[in-house]
Amino acid sequence: MDPHTEPSAVEVIRDPRDFQARLIRARHAGQRVAFVPTMGALHEGHLTLAREGRARVGPEGLVAISIFVNPTQFGPNEDLSKYPRELSRDLVLCASAGVDVVFAPDTAAMYPEGEQTRVTVSSLTAPLCGVFRPGHFEGVTTIVSKLFALSGPCVALFGRKDYQQWRVIERMTRDLLLPVEVVGVPTVREANGLALSSRNRYLSDDERARAAEIPRALGYAVREWESGARDAARIRDEVDTRLRAIATSVDYIEVRDADTLEHYRDESTRAVLAIAVRVGTTRLIDNVVLGEESAPV
Repeated sequence: MDPHTEPSAVEVIRDPRDFQARLIRARHAGQRVAFVPTMGALHEGHLTLAREGRARVGPEGLVAISIFVNPTQFGPNEDLSKYPRELSRDLVLCASAGVDVVFAPDTAAMYPEGEQTRVTVSSLTAPLCGVFRPGHFEGVTTIVSKLFALSGPCVALFGRKDYQQWRVIERMTRDLLLPVEVVGVPTVREANGLALSSRNRYLSDDERARAAEIPRALGYAVREWESGARDAARIRDEVDTRLRAIATSVDYIEVRDADTLEHYRDESTRAVLAIAVRVGTTRLIDNVVLGEESAPV
């Protein structure tokens, strides 16, 4: 397909103010709006978010997706330059999922010359990925706040694979009194249980086979919890042992309070087991809320 060809079934908007005006017109016409912010390289997880958006706003509503590779959430040694940019393919997938509008701005439109503003959420961003990706969440909250300023009142859908990101965006939205309902949608997985991610394409066949241990280890933790085990440290240590056997390196394997992301204390709090490991050079994250979510495999 010609990379400059855009499927007629999807309305593509590149100017931020045009996108804002389009959604205002939709609401004035009585349409509810669902919005899915993405960085493109779409997969079934993103399309699930779009379909969930459609279910929430109904057949007469409007479903919008943004496709923007946000430079401020990448660190100096991360994969901004090689992050896949496949707008033509993404538009075909959007059309297949019934998306109405795609917002695909360039960097200069979202970060005007001389820009100086960043949006920061404090304690929720400190642990887990915050330790290993300094500045990452500031980039996320900055771009999402810009996108929400443009989208206006809507329901915004995020995948729970990025659990910490979802919680951070929830907090930011409440704190800034933004007229957006933030919804976390359960993780979509491959047949072997591996969480879908745009970065999975970087895995070799051998690395993909090794990465399949991630959902198996999470499944072990789920079954232990379901059996009545509440020794979070012991469960965490067993998961750690299993994943270190297949991982090139480990950033974290932790049990945290599912709401605050503080250290898990006891059964009075909900628990999330969150992991970030590298298999080969690919960083993979995953999680499960113990006692609430089923085993991935």
